[in-house]
Amino acid sequence: MFTVSTRQIAIALILIAVTAAYWLSSEKKESKESQYKTRNIERGDIIQTISANGTLMPVVLVNVGTQVSGTVAKLHADYNDPVEIGQILAELDPALLRAQLQQSKANLFSAQATLRIADSKLERHRLLKEKGFISTEALEITEQEAAAARAQLAISKAQVERDQANLNYSVIRSPISGVVIARDVDIGQTVAANFQTPILFQIAKDLRQMQINISVAEADIGQLHIGQLINFTVDAFQQRKFTGTVRQVRLNPTIQENVVTYNVVAMVDNEDGALLPGMTANIHFVVMQKNDVLRVPNAALRYQPKETELSESSKTTKPAHQSVLYRLSGEQPVPVSVTTGISDGNFTEIVDGTVQAGDKVIISETTNKKESESKFKLRIF
Repeated sequence: MFTVSTRQIAIALILIAVTAAYWLSSEKKESKESQYKTRNIERGDIIQTISANGTLMPVVLVNVGTQVSGTVAKLHADYNDPVEIGQILAELDPALLRAQLQQSKANLFSAQATLRIADSKLERHRLLKEKGFISTEALEITEQEAAAARAQLAISKAQVERDQANLNYSVIRSPISGVVIARDVDIGQTVAANFQTPILFQIAKDLRQMQINISVAEADIGQLHIGQLINFTVDAFQQRKFTGTVRQVRLNPTIQENVVTYNVVAMVDNEDGALLPGMTANIHFVVMQKNDVLRVPNAALRYQPKETELSESSKTTKPAHQSVLYRLSGEQPVPVSVTTGISDGNFTEIVDGTVQAGDKVIISETTNKKESESKFKLRIF
């Protein structure tokens, strides 16, 4: 039978004691600084921005429609075609319009003939009235007939001009010089202009100059002004940054589900044609920019140590209108009051305080992995 001697027990106890002593001494040697993550205060640039989304659009976008109804007979322009002012884009079937014009011209010839007869009759009745053969009332009736004939002639002339204009409208021409970005008709399609003007083409005047229609929240609109710089990206070129300037802050609000936004228009140069109509822009308005200022990570301003980690002398009341950073002094976090300026979301400017570039400030606490593992192993043993 196996028995444990007193000597073996003593040796085991000595080994346990040596192991425990070594563990305790190694823990004491660790610096308490390893419990904290720190970052250096540094000098650098801070750009304060407002984020928003918008849609790229041509500065001038014309919807080309038709003032007459008919069937599309010919198309002379397609997507992406450059066009000049007055260039023919499409033609409607002119058969009915031409027939209407011929009828109006015939009515005009009839009105001219009626007026000649009425004038001749009026001249004869005036001679008869001078000789006393007809009454004044009969002369007045003849004059009224001649006036009615003149009015009918004017109506017929106007009808001819209107029908001639409608015939001309059957040829759709470009009102501006630009690029066709949309075509909404095909040959054989019937367009009806009785109630609403149908849109046949969309023409952008000049895609080298574009604008962004931006929706900005009411909380941010007070920080924007005309001429303000913007930076933006588009999903098609995520690694490329574009710039523009604010041209207009429109006063008309948009209210959806009690959320108020305002439309801001920014101008953008597009000389290389990379930006296309309809692209979504991720915009940053540059509200303020400061170069080579003392800055600290925002995490350092958010850090709050436990009350047990602060010495009695370090427990101070936070001054009004100031923020508190924590530096390590020996093994204890020491609060330092600072006055902050602008922030870009990652860094905040330090305007005043007893800190300088290179100082280490606490941003968070770390878990001592070695300590937790050692305690775990000790419990298992």
